Amino acid sequence: MKQNNVLPAEGKLGVMIVGCGAVATTFLTGVFMVRKGLAKPIGSMTQYDKIRVGKGDNKKYLHYADIVPLAKLDDLVFATWDVYPQNAYQAAMYAEVLKEKDIEPVRQELEKIVPLKAAFDKNYAKRIDGDNVKDCSTRWDMVEQLREDIRRFRKDNDLQRVVVIWAASTEIYVPPYMPVHGSLENLEKAMKENDTEHVAPSMCYAYAALAEGAPFIMGAPNTTVDIPAMWEMAEKCKMPIAGKDFKTGQTLVKSGFAPIISTRCLGLNGWFSTNILGNRDGLVLDEPENFKTKEVSKLSTLETILQPEDQPDLYMDYYHKVRINYYPPRNDNKEGWDNIDIFGWMGYPMQIKINFLCRDSILAAPLLLDLCLLTDLAARAGRYGIQRFMSFFMKSPMHDYTQKETPVNNLYQQYSLLKNAIREMGGYEPDEEID
Repeated sequence: MKQNNVLPAEGKLGVMIVGCGAVATTFLTGVFMVRKGLAKPIGSMTQYDKIRVGKGDNKKYLHYADIVPLAKLDDLVFATWDVYPQNAYQAAMYAEVLKEKDIEPVRQELEKIVPLKAAFDKNYAKRIDGDNVKDCSTRWDMVEQLREDIRRFRKDNDLQRVVVIWAASTEIYVPPYMPVHGSLENLEKAMKENDTEHVAPSMCYAYAALAEGAPFIMGAPNTTVDIPAMWEMAEKCKMPIAGKDFKTGQTLVKSGFAPIISTRCLGLNGWFSTNILGNRDGLVLDEPENFKTKEVSKLSTLETILQPEDQPDLYMDYYHKVRINYYPPRNDNKEGWDNIDIFGWMGYPMQIKINFLCRDSILAAPLLLDLCLLTDLAARAGRYGIQRFMSFFMKSPMHDYTQKETPVNNLYQQYSLLKNAIREMGGYEPDEEID
């Protein structure tokens, strides 16, 4: 390993997950099974991917852990918050993502993870109805109780570091409202005054994590850390933030396929995306206000890859529609259909159809692992604020929209950002152009 200024990954890393549902329990079960040598962490970039470092005669391809000091899977300690009191074993069985034979070998480990009471407001997820909920007088009280949870978890498990990751349901859409979200001072004031309209519970989790020196990762499309007040908090606490919305199925396909259209200079008339999903996430998204949050996240992908102002002949008037349909029989095995109407030479029309029968939590679980390990790495490397190199894992990459910054949604450009950040933290030259 080359000389770098990253602090070593010594001691235990605590991973606190908001939500103990299908995604979280699939992640936890997988990590425990991998530790026992009973499964492989397939889909995880940090465990499998190799990056080129150096050029010419000095060129070599190395795993991430051979370039930068990553926390080891054996050093991870877990906790969750959830509105339902069932332990992780019960929740994994209930989710029915994994077969019983793949859960039973780690039953003991999963049963030890009993969710802490969640900071919850039913107005933000009307379809969720659990009773394992904190009694909070104000949003500030919510923050204080969450901070105490993090402190106790750190102390009880003798942890060196903690990261907090959101793997809970999508909240109703909270548009950035600058009188509250524009500065840290205003956000804190709103929390103390119990402004429940503009301060979502997820914002309390993020604030509490950062205040306790823990990086925060937003795995849903919630506005949470995507506001200037939270950027200011991350800068003040010198902690990384990442988000938003795990990029697992349809948007992963979109961010990888749209560049084919733009690179080949083909035109687009329309792109229709629809999903069927039957898990708790699908149930929550069946509520129009919650779907609005997801829709904003999903629609943003194409607009930054196929830009009308750059190529008006090709992309001036295309129609882009995204739908999610709650369909209980499918449970976690969601299905995404994309109908893409393109045109080529002399305007002649053509069509592309993509049918992705994916497993939501199977695709999301390795993202949780990678995001936790890489965010912990970023913190030890002294990186704080928005972590743009995490955009590879996110549907709606964070960016400073107050400065009219355009997010990078092209999957291959995102991959270059990721590789350059790993190289840089490993003491190598970040040598790939993002253009």
